[in-house]
Amino acid sequence: MNYTDRLAELMRDIVSRVPALSFIDMNDVLVFARAGRSNAEGAFATCHCLSLPASEPGYYFWRDRSTHTLTRRSEWFVTKSPEVTIGSRPIKYMISFALPRFCDQSLTRSRKEKWYPGADPWVAKLDTVVHELYHIDPELAGIRRIKNEAGAYLVNCHGRQFLQTVAGMVHTYLESRPSRDVYDFLRHDFDGLHARHGGISGTSFRRFPSFPQRYIERLAEQPRSDADAPGVKVEPLDMASPVTCYTEADLYVRDYTNRVPRGLVRKGRFRGVASVEAARAEVAG
Repeated sequence: MNYTDRLAELMRDIVSRVPALSFIDMNDVLVFARAGRSNAEGAFATCHCLSLPASEPGYYFWRDRSTHTLTRRSEWFVTKSPEVTIGSRPIKYMISFALPRFCDQSLTRSRKEKWYPGADPWVAKLDTVVHELYHIDPELAGIRRIKNEAGAYLVNCHGRQFLQTVAGMVHTYLESRPSRDVYDFLRHDFDGLHARHGGISGTSFRRFPSFPQRYIERLAEQPRSDADAPGVKVEPLDMASPVTCYTEADLYVRDYTNRVPRGLVRKGRFRGVASVEAARAEVAG
């Protein structure tokens, strides 16, 4: 069973039945699978935007812990979104699902349980699918930003208002009486589907577990600023050549099992990042 194909089919049905999501053209969206153990913490699914413009130029910087004096900085860079095309059509958004973790989620003790009194546990998965679709901005200009009643953007986009709105769209979809064949696969956990179909597969990227993400590009012309004070060391950007373009040739179908290999996550410590505006503000201060 190709799980991502079934999810894409379900999404097409959802956007055709839920007016609030009818602006989405699923030809602009790529659905793919990522590894995610059911007994580990982490997102069930993620919406990735590829239509974001390049960032303002910026640099990493480090400060002395005691004096807070700037001690070194990186070269200036911008971050960009990679290009992903299927055929001749550019992809604007990707939605990834963590397998098998997505398949094994439940409403029990979840934040969304309160919006589905008496519902079957599998509805949690339908909620997650709608949740990721709702992240797509109507202007296709990034990840949707949520406003409060006063019209101000909320810092926490996953707050009560967001969850309640998603639940309302889930109920709208179910009340439209969709064919059970479209969503029936959500009723089963990963092991149940594996036993029924003899295996679970999903579209992934050949560089697994890597996938298209924002990347750093060094500025060819390095600007000067007051951050370049005596004693501030400029560190060259240490990075591999990023993959900036992906096509259907970079996709392949991968088999998934419950024995997901463990990954290593490296995170920088005591590091900040400055933009042009932040650097100017610091100088002005």
